[in-house]
Amino acid sequence: MHISIIGKSGVGKTTIFRALSSTEQEQRQISHISIIDVPDERLEGLFNFFKPKKKVHARIEIEDTPVLSPEIFQKIRQSDAFILVLPYFEAQESDPAYEYKSIINEFILSDMAQIEQRLNRIAKQGEKKENPVLQFESEILELSLMHLNEEKPLITLTVSEEGKKIMRGFQFLSQKPMMVVLNCSESRLYDAINIENAFKKKINQDIPCIAVCGTLEAEIGLMDDKDRDDFMSEYSITESIRGRIIRLATETLGLITFFTVGEKECRAWHLRKGETVHEAARTIHTDFYNKFIRAEVVSYEDFIKYNGFAGCKKAGLWRLEGKSYIVRDGDIITIRAGA
Repeated sequence: MHISIIGKSGVGKTTIFRALSSTEQEQRQISHISIIDVPDERLEGLFNFFKPKKKVHARIEIEDTPVLSPEIFQKIRQSDAFILVLPYFEAQESDPAYEYKSIINEFILSDMAQIEQRLNRIAKQGEKKENPVLQFESEILELSLMHLNEEKPLITLTVSEEGKKIMRGFQFLSQKPMMVVLNCSESRLYDAINIENAFKKKINQDIPCIAVCGTLEAEIGLMDDKDRDDFMSEYSITESIRGRIIRLATETLGLITFFTVGEKECRAWHLRKGETVHEAARTIHTDFYNKFIRAEVVSYEDFIKYNGFAGCKKAGLWRLEGKSYIVRDGDIITIRAGA
């Protein structure tokens, strides 16, 4: 999953990136992308069971993008979600709720322009009435445009599953899941919960939101475990921004985790909740998707309880599933594919 950190100039966007990536400024200048391993005790349990050569965590890719501008919009459309950094400093006169609404409005205008261009192209083709696919696309786009004209982001629009497939292809900005980081000064950190609640109340949305001090979090990211625990305790920080963003990203994107195991490697993979084992096969490798036959599935809890695949088979808990099986969080999956 690819998440872009976005925001206007001077909000501390790059400081938040450094806190998440745990890198020094010199290293950060080399790359604006960081890969975060997602901790999972279940993966540790499987690693201890199989003792393979390799252990691979599920990962989230974080990118520190340039300052928001119309030119950068096309680039960030490729993202799965956004982390929007908003300032909340004493010397800052801007209102974070106002800044949030301003950015959402920019996204709405960009999406409207994109839809209008596509509707104009369809109209010029003159095939809408004779082409059911274009007719349906036009209906979804017109519904979306009406929603945007009411100054509502597309993430709040309810459409059918078929409609969602049409919309996904356009990668609309206002349809992307978003998490907000309110970058506070150190002196305001004690009031973090009230700051978060006040922001949500002002924008009238229950959006994932955390208030942090970016400079402190960047320091925390570079400390060893002992110093980190002492430092966080001193400032009454119960969880680092890295842990909070991992949790929020998982919830916001609706991610679950499945596992592949063996003597060579134990690996955790992310998948969106509700997706099938056929999609899980694609996540592993496109050949597994194209040549899928069936999948062997057992839950992590059953695997541990019955001490491996043999015990699960004996208990009748090892299953063969077809393409339409909906993957559950914690499934251990082996794909059977053709040659």
